[in-house]
Amino acid sequence: MKRLTRRAVLGTAAAGALAAPFAAPFAARAAAPTFALVTINEQALFFNQLNDGAKKAAARAGATLVIYNPNNDPAAQNNAIDDYIQQRVAGIIVDAIDVNGIMPAVEKASAAGIPVVAVDAILPKGPQKSQIGVDNEGGGATIGRYFADYATKSMGGKTSLGIVGALNSFIQNLRQKGFQDAIKADPGIRLAQVVDGRNIQDNAMSVSETLLTANPDLTSIYATGEPALIGAIAAVQSQGRAKGVKIVGWDLSAQAIAGLDAGFVLAVVQQDPVLLGAAAVDALVAMTKGQSVAARINTRLTIVTKENVGPYRKMFS
Repeated sequence: MKRLTRRAVLGTAAAGALAAPFAAPFAARAAAPTFALVTINEQALFFNQLNDGAKKAAARAGATLVIYNPNNDPAAQNNAIDDYIQQRVAGIIVDAIDVNGIMPAVEKASAAGIPVVAVDAILPKGPQKSQIGVDNEGGGATIGRYFADYATKSMGGKTSLGIVGALNSFIQNLRQKGFQDAIKADPGIRLAQVVDGRNIQDNAMSVSETLLTANPDLTSIYATGEPALIGAIAAVQSQGRAKGVKIVGWDLSAQAIAGLDAGFVLAVVQQDPVLLGAAAVDALVAMTKGQSVAARINTRLTIVTKENVGPYRKMFS
């Protein structure tokens, strides 16, 4: 990985401005703090919107925000955190690719007196100060119940289901679990196959095509994230099966909205990535002021269908 350029943080904090437990580490830092956001990639719209929310919150707080894109490389995330520790940033936000592998870097930052906030991806127990996200398992259960109800009412009570997941993603595994738990009591829903899109759009499309080819009787797909959903939509369209396969999944996109309009995408669990990014920065701002923050902050989820997609169109046009 190309190492990050060191950035000096100018100025010093006013005496007494920061209360314990962060007073000592922050005492020599700038009145206008610099925060670092280590994202997953900048391909998915979700992560770009999260970045935008963080940028806006930093601007409101008069803080500087630097963003590092590791392009799906967990080692690059760890190296980035090491560099930001050397630069003495005032706080780090991380959306981890490898939630266990990131922990040594998180612990090193904490030992250096730099607070870490986890966003989106859920880290194991550690020194991070707050976890910003959504109820992923609960959201999976909600869309699972929605799908089961649809299958009963509109698919004759029977469907062959494929799941396009991201088995390297802790939160997407939670979404998969919630969904499967919600549908397992329905004897008419047969789980044909689970494929791994690895949270990368091209991979998700490839494994979705394999899923459809291997299961010619497949009539439904559940996708656990934006790359999986876009990949599944592209595969269904490329194989000319939009009339016979219904899709539910996570995270809106222009492709998902077009699918809702066409009728083969039934419903999408929509997070608010802008709010996630803003909440993460707001938590760091509060900590630099000596204020406490909740260990867990959940933001809202919405089930978006053809009937209520209208307000989202401009966002994804």
